[in-house]
Amino acid sequence: MKWSFLFVGLICSLMLSIGIKKASAMSDQELRIRALEEKIEALQPKLSDAAAYNAHGVKKQSTKKPYFYKKGFHFESEDGLFSTHLQWRAQMRLANPGDGDPLEPADFQTDVDTTNFELRRVRMKIGGHGYQPWVRYYFEIDLQPSKTFSSASANASARVIDWRLDVQPYSWFGFRLGQWKINFNRERVDSSGRQQFVERSIVNSIFTIDRQVGVMLKGRLNKGTLFDMRYYAGLFNGEGRASDNANSNMMKMGRLQWNFLGRDLKWRQSDVKRHKKPTGQFAFGYANAKSPCTKWSSSGCGALKGFSVSSNGSEFDVEQYVAEFAYKYQGLSIQSEYHWKEIYQSRAGTDYDFEGSYAQAGYFFNELIPSVPEELELAFRYAFVDEPDSSSIRETNNREEYTIAANYFIAGHSNKVTLDYSYLTLDDASEKRSYNDNRVRLQWDISF
Repeated sequence: MKWSFLFVGLICSLMLSIGIKKASAMSDQELRIRALEEKIEALQPKLSDAAAYNAHGVKKQSTKKPYFYKKGFHFESEDGLFSTHLQWRAQMRLANPGDGDPLEPADFQTDVDTTNFELRRVRMKIGGHGYQPWVRYYFEIDLQPSKTFSSASANASARVIDWRLDVQPYSWFGFRLGQWKINFNRERVDSSGRQQFVERSIVNSIFTIDRQVGVMLKGRLNKGTLFDMRYYAGLFNGEGRASDNANSNMMKMGRLQWNFLGRDLKWRQSDVKRHKKPTGQFAFGYANAKSPCTKWSSSGCGALKGFSVSSNGSEFDVEQYVAEFAYKYQGLSIQSEYHWKEIYQSRAGTDYDFEGSYAQAGYFFNELIPSVPEELELAFRYAFVDEPDSSSIRETNNREEYTIAANYFIAGHSNKVTLDYSYLTLDDASEKRSYNDNRVRLQWDISF
């Protein structure tokens, strides 16, 4: 009997041991299976986010919710490789007596005295980057150019004024192609929405090269050093906005800018952000074009007083130089340009020389007197142009501008009110007479 109990106990112990080992083995197997299932599950999109993945389990490209930032409403892909910003802008202006610059005696004597409300610039801006942050695009549409009451309605048609592609893989080298205000001089390249006065000086309409179609190399060298430089060199059609080349010659343009304090100045006026360190630049520019034009504007190819747009595609050989200075520090802003322009007319075999300059300064007096609103800036500008008399090219007329301005920056340049007053003069060489006029302008410039 005793041996029977021992035998039965031994059998039970053996069976229990086999069961425990089997159970342990199954537990290890189940754990390995479960671990594998969890890995597979981790690699698959969750059911709640299934719409974000394609049939192969690869996440689809998606876009962040639009939001507003300094350049308008902004859309951007989650990986940051694509972005678009959209901005609307308007300049609402009241001017008396008229808004333009008087150029000759008739403008001072017989022009109709008008008080005029004007939507000067109503525009839509779209820009951003694609594929890489250093591949940027931009275009701008002028929705309602202003016209006189007698002009055809086509003069107020919407038009694309800027379209450009910037590729800047390195700070020292990049290029731009398309149509834009080419980088010849600061006053013109500074956006009309980043100006210190209601409008640019009397120098601008004579010497601007304005918008051209072409390509330009650009870059910054020796950043942050005493020899901090920017360079620009380009080739363009030379016939202005949205125009094909009229001949086989290309407009050539070059600009060399020295940031003599090792810091760069943006293309905008007024020291709204109060530079904490003095920042300045000297720049020199050159341009040459053989074309039917003697001037350019946002309307394209045009003619100075005494000239007309030629049917000969290379009648005028235009050569221009500019020397420029700009400086900002703690609410103070100064900038100045000197221009020289020579026009050689091949048909007449005659040279025409133009000379002009402006200097302007602005200051936020809150920096000195705390009781003055910090949004308020006062500014002054002087400008002159010496140009051939339209009726006697060997005589030289002199025009001058004296302008004072007050800016109230509600939200920087994006929302500001400007009031300026100008005293304008003309010394006419052929008539041996002097003329003068006064002008007042009030403008609200706002971007959304």
